[in-house]
Amino acid sequence: MTLVLGGSGQLGQHLKGEDTILTYNHNPTEGVRLSMDDWVEVEDLIIKLRPSVVINAAAYTDVDGCESERGKCMRVNGEAVRHVARACRVVKSFLVQVSTDYVFDGQKGYYREEDEPNPINYYGLSKLIGESYALSHDLSLVVRTSGVFSAKKPNFPAVVMEKLSKGEEVVGAETFYSPIHAAQLASAIKELVRLRRTGIIHVAGPRISRYELALMIARKLGIDTSLVRKDSPNFSARRPKDSSLDSKRASGKLKTSLSLDLGIEKLARGE
Repeated sequence: MTLVLGGSGQLGQHLKGEDTILTYNHNPTEGVRLSMDDWVEVEDLIIKLRPSVVINAAAYTDVDGCESERGKCMRVNGEAVRHVARACRVVKSFLVQVSTDYVFDGQKGYYREEDEPNPINYYGLSKLIGESYALSHDLSLVVRTSGVFSAKKPNFPAVVMEKLSKGEEVVGAETFYSPIHAAQLASAIKELVRLRRTGIIHVAGPRISRYELALMIARKLGIDTSLVRKDSPNFSARRPKDSSLDSKRASGKLKTSLSLDLGIEKLARGE
């Protein structure tokens, strides 16, 4: 049995499957209600269910919010993982911890698994601490990803597609990352679970700027690219200039396609 923490997120929704239990923060219509702030409850659930696999897709992902709510950010993204890993160690569950490209400072880009993390915002720091707790468990895999998107939740590609479809102008920054559709990421994670790979692996799409991605979406929709404007957004938390990930290691082991074209096609279909 697989336990997915964070079932209400776009990744969690795509990790559904047979013999899978999902947790939700609020009023679940399916699965189990679980607050990642309640560490006793987190440990008790894992020890009670004794799942063969735990996938931790739960996170506080509001990068600006993490700067103003640092306590909550660290409890969910950092400390909670310590308790997840501890319970997994007790029942010998294989743990997959989903992490982020924001553990890097963005000075170099195209980061490999061996590159030294250096987060420049509190969200990235909290996720890096979560990684270290996950890796303290021998049967664990940290999956770093980037810019996960789908039609299920507000995200940059989905907002761009919606605005362009209405003939509205969109703004894209020349900051680089490696966006991937949630369905592709979920498929890759399921493969990695079957392989029982441990350590750290990057699973993300190709390197692209947000501006270039907006242009790509416009072309896919057959919409005038003049609606796409280049600009620098104003955020309270610093963002890496280029946090793109090198996913060659994953691509060489997986059947799942990490193609961005495929991901945008899924988004256009409302997936």
